[in-house]
Amino acid sequence: MRSVFRFKQFEVDQGNCAMKINTDGVLLGGSTYFPEARRILDVGTGTGVIALMLAQSHLHARIDAVEIDEGAYQQANINFQNSDFAERLQVFLGSFADMQPQEHYDLIVSNPPFYTNSLRNSDARKRLAKHTDMLFFEKLLSFVSRYLADNGQFKLIIPVTLADEAIAPILSDYKLYVQNETSISSFSGELPIRKVWGIGKKVLPLETQDFHIYAERGVYSDHYKMLLKPYFLAF
Repeated sequence: MRSVFRFKQFEVDQGNCAMKINTDGVLLGGSTYFPEARRILDVGTGTGVIALMLAQSHLHARIDAVEIDEGAYQQANINFQNSDFAERLQVFLGSFADMQPQEHYDLIVSNPPFYTNSLRNSDARKRLAKHTDMLFFEKLLSFVSRYLADNGQFKLIIPVTLADEAIAPILSDYKLYVQNETSISSFSGELPIRKVWGIGKKVLPLETQDFHIYAERGVYSDHYKMLLKPYFLAF
């Protein structure tokens, strides 16, 4: 049986992907809008859902995606080709670290693996998709520093502790700086569990906002519904 998630303007078959569509991914895709972007890269595209969301919201951009897992790469390619945005989407098999793009990207996005130094998953594909260490982030920041346009932005979603204790202290080593920050919590009044960072090459006044996923248990917040209304059939 096909495992298909239907959005308003596209469908995502995730049957051959170790990592399925998740809240982190759709929050990153829904909250990322960079109207100046003409070249976009999605690092670790998985099912391709973030790239597809960006293709919908950035009508004049070409979107590249890269995926190291062959099954996910094949699935993303099928999802891209079956979409109305196929002419503007392209997926590459391999590691972003091996890419040598000829032009800079205006926007780079990533919903990266983030279970650093944690118990490793016994499933090899899920381990590859979810677990990493700081070397991964060092390579990612080095790549962004090299291939992000001077006025571009790098958007990623990561756990708060990882953001504050591991990534923030090394950003400036790559001449990268947090320009905007969204702190995501499940409910109002709770501590945030994720941060969405907009990172660039220029030091700018930090813009911050809070975002709550639920209004109450089992009920999405108005902010969440508004963010994903352009994409989700339910809203």
